[in-house]
Amino acid sequence: MLDVTAIRKDFPILSRKVNGKPLIYLDNAATSQTPQQVIDVIVDYYSNYNANIHRGVHTLSQEATDKYEAARHTIQKHFNAEKAHEIIFTSGTTHSINLVSNGFASLLKKDDEVIVSALEHHSNIVPWQMLCEKTGATLKVIPMNEEGELVMSDYSALLSNKTKLVFVNHISNALGTINPIKDIIEKAHNVGAAVLIDGAQACPHVKPDVQKLDVDFYVASAHKMCGPTGVGILYGKEEWLNKLPPYQGGGEMIAEVTFEKTTYADLPHKFEAGTPNICGGIAFGAAIDYMNTIGFNNIAAYENELLAYATKKLLEIEGLRIYGPDASGSKNKTSVISFNVGAIHPYDIGSIVDKLGIAVRTGHHCAQPIMDFYNIPGTVRASFAFYNTFEEVDTFVDALKKAVQMLS
Repeated sequence: MLDVTAIRKDFPILSRKVNGKPLIYLDNAATSQTPQQVIDVIVDYYSNYNANIHRGVHTLSQEATDKYEAARHTIQKHFNAEKAHEIIFTSGTTHSINLVSNGFASLLKKDDEVIVSALEHHSNIVPWQMLCEKTGATLKVIPMNEEGELVMSDYSALLSNKTKLVFVNHISNALGTINPIKDIIEKAHNVGAAVLIDGAQACPHVKPDVQKLDVDFYVASAHKMCGPTGVGILYGKEEWLNKLPPYQGGGEMIAEVTFEKTTYADLPHKFEAGTPNICGGIAFGAAIDYMNTIGFNNIAAYENELLAYATKKLLEIEGLRIYGPDASGSKNKTSVISFNVGAIHPYDIGSIVDKLGIAVRTGHHCAQPIMDFYNIPGTVRASFAFYNTFEEVDTFVDALKKAVQMLS
């Protein structure tokens, strides 16, 4: 059981007011809040050992390097990667995906096929479209159904010996759907295709085991996991990372440079050109330590209770429709509720509840194909974290009722 009252004290922002009302933050799928324990790590870095890494013999540089590489090992252990150098620091999930898509531009050829799903964030669609335009490969899409789940029989039919890459999110940011990624990975490997899983929305709720999944690439962002913005990771199997060419050229990623020829550094530095977000990487490790102290099983159990409670309360509102899997006892959904009320525009609802101190997301959530499937302009999305409370859900539902009354 979580002591949510104690946990909330770790998050300074939760004590502030918005428009004269206590903040109720229900936009966690966009960015989670940051605990004081992680903020302290950021302040400590800039206060006590701010220096560039890997390059200096002086004390500050060595201290920063040790902390940065210790964070890499923390992340390796969390995701159960076999080797630390299979963890590449990036600026976030989008950067990680682009790094892989850029690398495959030299490996794909005309008439090769790549597969994405209908549930993807734009960050896991656009880079692959760009890759297909460069290489002449064909992009194919796993369709979704009305329940917001992938049609797995159609996925099986799409696979062939032409399939080289499959890209699917672990959890949909727009609907909260948990995809059957283990099955997706196995089927792709049966035809010799590599798989990249976008874990941005999954990592705040579950603890992925990349070796157990046997996934080729897995990507995530710190800011979804109680960490800072501007830093994330790419996990890649060593064999694949060795096949891909460097994404960027510059300092750190080289072994030797002459005007005649440059040779590249070993992993992970081959993909980490320039001065990285040193503080961000260190703070990412601290955020993972914080969440593991609470326990991901505890987090998932509590958030599932919040999800079920909020779903029941929201469905009491006349005309409200929730998109995606049914949350009553479903194991295929995480703590995201995407909904509309009648013909009311989601933006109008979001604007009114903001005046009452409640932060929700409105729009297409960078998942426009999903909105097109349902023939809607967007949704109101309430996304819950382990520091939210049942009382906040009640306040949100009351505010929503007021908004509906005003807008009807």
